[in-house]
Amino acid sequence: MKLSDFDFHLPEDLIATRPATPRSSARLLVAHGNAISDAHVFDLPGWLRAGDRLVLNDTRVIPARLNGRRHRNSAQGPVSAAIKATLLEPQADGTWTALIKPLKKVKPGEDIRFSDDLSATLDRVEEGQAYLRFNLTGEDFDAALELAGAMPLPPYIAAKRPADEQDKTDYQTIWARNSGAVAAPTASLHFDTALMQALKARGVEFSHVTLHVGAGTFLPVKVEDVTTHKMHAEWGRVSEEAAQQIRATKAAGGRVIPVGTTALRLIESAARSGEIAPWEGETDIFIYPGFQFHVTDALMTNFHLPKSTLLMLVSALMGQDRIHDVYAHAIEQKYRFFSYGDASLLIPE
Repeated sequence: MKLSDFDFHLPEDLIATRPATPRSSARLLVAHGNAISDAHVFDLPGWLRAGDRLVLNDTRVIPARLNGRRHRNSAQGPVSAAIKATLLEPQADGTWTALIKPLKKVKPGEDIRFSDDLSATLDRVEEGQAYLRFNLTGEDFDAALELAGAMPLPPYIAAKRPADEQDKTDYQTIWARNSGAVAAPTASLHFDTALMQALKARGVEFSHVTLHVGAGTFLPVKVEDVTTHKMHAEWGRVSEEAAQQIRATKAAGGRVIPVGTTALRLIESAARSGEIAPWEGETDIFIYPGFQFHVTDALMTNFHLPKSTLLMLVSALMGQDRIHDVYAHAIEQKYRFFSYGDASLLIPE
């Protein structure tokens, strides 16, 4: 399989920079059997059946984008300069890995102040990543970060506009509860209270799992032979309760439908033995055509970047030719693409 097999032309004006309002008013392309139907997310209950189970990623996005100033004393006196940092993930030694610009200007031990309450020192640099040690921990750190940080919008949105206060609501799911992600499980952003109530009334059931989406989700594939691509690792957990619920749904003949590629990658990681089981750890599972799905019966997801691992994932589920037709239809009908864009419900034959 070549990287060029997963390329397509996307008109620039189809990249969404703000979500639909209300959330469930976004459009929904439904690919079922050989058919394609145009609907809206609020129509989702009509496409599901009593006994179907939606698997929801309950990770919470942290406001990981920080602007600060570095401070140090030099032979010429105190030196101060602007710094941009994007937090990646906490480490066992209490530091945070981060991307810093300009990294070469910052020295180990140097103080970086992000607000009156929040500051950090550069502990070390390894393989182009900074390790920051903050002055606060626990709830105090969370509260200070909430005030000082901005949402880490995907590069294709950040290139068009800066993050603002509205993104702290828009770029967070209504069921987010476990902090740790630096990117949102974006298919889940379409759900609001009214839709959840309609789904429950339909007899649809829900299971929560946690996968902390990392910045690596936006890394491009750089190898022409896609099978040699190495995925980034992300931490996730499938609880005993969630695994039991999913097994029960499968046994009863219901469909297991992850909302988002993150939820799909996690439950398939937990089911490599052939049946889903409780699971916790880091997964670097790479799903491309030829992959054997053990749990997933359908998928709700947004529209993905050309040449991306996520486009390869949906191609594995539906088939490359089918996804080609789905995306051609989406572009022709002017669906909105990427994190704040519209959704698709993919139901393989």
